[in-house]
Amino acid sequence: MWRPDRIAWWTGALFALGSLLFLIPGIAALGSSATWIGFGFATGSVFFTSAALLQLVAASEAPHRGRPRHERTLLRPRGWLPQRVDWVAAAVQFPGTILFNVNTFVALDHALDPHQMDVRVWGPDMIGSACFLIASTLAFANAEHRWLSFRPRDLDWQIAAWNLLGSIFFGISAVAAFVEPSTGDPVNDAIANGGTAAGAACFLIGALLLPLQAERQQRRLRAPGRDDDRPADGAQALGTA
Repeated sequence: MWRPDRIAWWTGALFALGSLLFLIPGIAALGSSATWIGFGFATGSVFFTSAALLQLVAASEAPHRGRPRHERTLLRPRGWLPQRVDWVAAAVQFPGTILFNVNTFVALDHALDPHQMDVRVWGPDMIGSACFLIASTLAFANAEHRWLSFRPRDLDWQIAAWNLLGSIFFGISAVAAFVEPSTGDPVNDAIANGGTAAGAACFLIGALLLPLQAERQQRRLRAPGRDDDRPADGAQALGTA
């Protein structure tokens, strides 16, 4: 759905590009250590951060329980809304993407010793993955207003579920990427790269569904007598939903 005039469209597009740039290198890393793989991850992390910023702005400006939507601009986010689950999820996820920037760009330095790798690369990766997992867990609960649910025909639930699954895979990948000081090798390189690729695939699906979800939410906003407390225009992508 081509709607470049909407924040949700750009959020979905940027998350999709970021996911793709993690998916392709993640698959390639299973059988190669080519230099371009690291650059692919680093570039993808920039798209993730850009999308997460847009998502945080959208969550700050989304109408809630009948409150009017304010005009949104990137330079004037209006909301500090810790009482809103969708906003908290986006606010937790955004620093997680910044930590992935640190993780992927520092990893381009192949001169790091095992200790430096664990502190400068694995540490940000692990904390960033934890941010994603917390954000997507909150978002999954918020999608149907309960911690556990199973509604595979509901688009909001689908996006939240794909993003939660992606965060779980990223977390598994981060654990397996810890560098053993005695050997200088990751705990399990195959699981680390495979988890990254699997998580990116899940995030890609969630991102591609986002414009459709935003369009449906716009219709709900225009519907007479609307009483919907779900955020509109881009509050569900990647780790949040």
